[in-house]
Amino acid sequence: MNLGIDGHTALITGGASGIGLATARAFAAEGCSVVLWDLSSKVGDVAQEIEQDFGVRALGSVVDIVNQITIDTALDELAAMETSIDHVVHCAAMGSGKFGFPFTNLQPADWGKTLQVNIQGMVNIAHALTPQFVKRKQGTFVFLASVAGQIGSQTDPPYSASKAANINFAQCMAKDLAPHNVRVNTVCPGMVQTPLNRSVWQAWYDDASDDEKLSYEEWAAVKIKNVVPLGRWQTCEDIAAMIVFLSSKKAAQVTGQTVNVDGGFVMHW
Repeated sequence: MNLGIDGHTALITGGASGIGLATARAFAAEGCSVVLWDLSSKVGDVAQEIEQDFGVRALGSVVDIVNQITIDTALDELAAMETSIDHVVHCAAMGSGKFGFPFTNLQPADWGKTLQVNIQGMVNIAHALTPQFVKRKQGTFVFLASVAGQIGSQTDPPYSASKAANINFAQCMAKDLAPHNVRVNTVCPGMVQTPLNRSVWQAWYDDASDDEKLSYEEWAAVKIKNVVPLGRWQTCEDIAAMIVFLSSKKAAQVTGQTVNVDGGFVMHW
């Protein structure tokens, strides 16, 4: 399928690993240049690997999405190279690492960092890239949220609440930016075996009763079969495929939507 994005440039936050990296590679496979922003010092090496594998231009920069100075510096780098961004995919996020059932297991102090990274970080990225999209009268945003933001997941309430905020703000953006031909959508993964998922589920696993003390992998597999109608994990590549599609010309009439890639999990609820 020709998605009509060959020659475009996509910026992916959290692009050095997990869903962000899979998304960068999926864009590159479509002939797009990619810009990776990540906290990891390995982001430059990851970008070089993408260049070698796909023959496209790839740039990696160390960026902290809650540090405006690093965002501004990265934007200045792009401007100096006369690089315009066509698509923004925001994947950078974190879990609290606290099991929250009931939420009173947590303390108010457990919420701050997760909300700052997951909500304020999204806001910072939106403000950083929107002006050039509005000026050019084109562009797409895809924000990575979670099914946890739709069902009030008790596993990690700060994470769940922040993902609900991501969905809501993306809808606000979609309404504001539609007159400028800028589309904004949200993708909600279900159960993906990433370090972030492990960090959210580990506290749940640690709190399990002794008779549930299988290995983490066995325990997680049982949970997946119990709650996901398709009975299997989703992959980073599954999520990336939807993100790239929503960024493409094939989705030219799609904005303000929340799309689940979850094996039917939310349907199950």
